[in-house]
Amino acid sequence: MMQAKAPLFDAVFDSPVGRLGIVLEGDALRRLSFLDRRTGTRSAGNAAAGRVQQAILAYLAAPETLPAVPLAVAGTPFQQRVWAALQAIPAGQVLTYGELAAQLHSGARAVGNACRRNPTPLAVPCHRVVPSKGIGGFAGHSSGRLVAVKRRLLAREGVEIR
Repeated sequence: MMQAKAPLFDAVFDSPVGRLGIVLEGDALRRLSFLDRRTGTRSAGNAAAGRVQQAILAYLAAPETLPAVPLAVAGTPFQQRVWAALQAIPAGQVLTYGELAAQLHSGARAVGNACRRNPTPLAVPCHRVVPSKGIGGFAGHSSGRLVAVKRRLLAREGVEIR
């Protein structure tokens, strides 16, 4: 039986919210993944990966502004609209799925699905969208390590959600 080949990251590095892996398309960020410690670190393979890594780390140190990195993300037109709206939510603020859906003349579930498929969390801050009660999920997970990451990201921005 063939094993699936591990994704090739342009860099894998430790951050205040855990180990991160980045994949670039040219100089643009295509994917950011939250990894566990089983994935070894990997130095930035080129100058562009080094710049993206440093921009992400700078954002995590001072989350007032999003990482200034070009994005190369593929998605449906609706997903692109949601991801653009996420980038407009200021640090330290949250919207509910319903509030964002109303802004986009859509449904909360559709917004949640677009958030779940966000390939570049942090650069597109889907952690700033929560349900009307509680913290909700993060990166396609409804509990566990990644929801704890969402809680830490919000806390770094001064937002506490019980």
